[in-house]
Amino acid sequence: MNRALLIIDVQNEYFTGALPITHPHRHFENILGVMDAAQAAGVPTVVIQHHFAGPEMGMFERGSQNWKLHPEVAQRPCDLHIEKRLPGSFTDTPLDAWLKERRIGTVTIAGYMTHLCCDTTARQAVHRGYKAEFLSDATGTLALANSAGEVTAEELQRSILVAQQMLLSEVLDSATWRDRL
Repeated sequence: MNRALLIIDVQNEYFTGALPITHPHRHFENILGVMDAAQAAGVPTVVIQHHFAGPEMGMFERGSQNWKLHPEVAQRPCDLHIEKRLPGSFTDTPLDAWLKERRIGTVTIAGYMTHLCCDTTARQAVHRGYKAEFLSDATGTLALANSAGEVTAEELQRSILVAQQMLLSEVLDSATWRDRL
């Protein structure tokens, strides 16, 4: 199977900024583990980095410390590095053309946040004809509270994974994914 690993938004904002990822346990170690496994198996890795155009959001401002990739991700090799401004990694980026040029039919989703950029990217991939694999323990989220209500990180993670498995992605853990390589 011709696949690529998509590492989505593993940036300092999620470690030292306003959006600390709290669930699932060992999410970051699992992300690094799948990056290393992909490298060893010759699976192309795409590192995706989010930014906002200006300081109005107070997060992901290009050039800021919290915008930077986590150092452990930045030091690992990747085959393509892209920046995005919206939740979907296919929107206004070269990702789709790059995957098609390499005849990649499956994308594996890892990174942050499960409920936003990872979910959106997986949905976009399926809409474009790719098979999507969604790594349950190498994606991560946090508790949310807003005018619509509140949800724990565990509830949010589980809900997105169940929805992804329904008709979109194959949801699997990183150990199972590594065994497939």
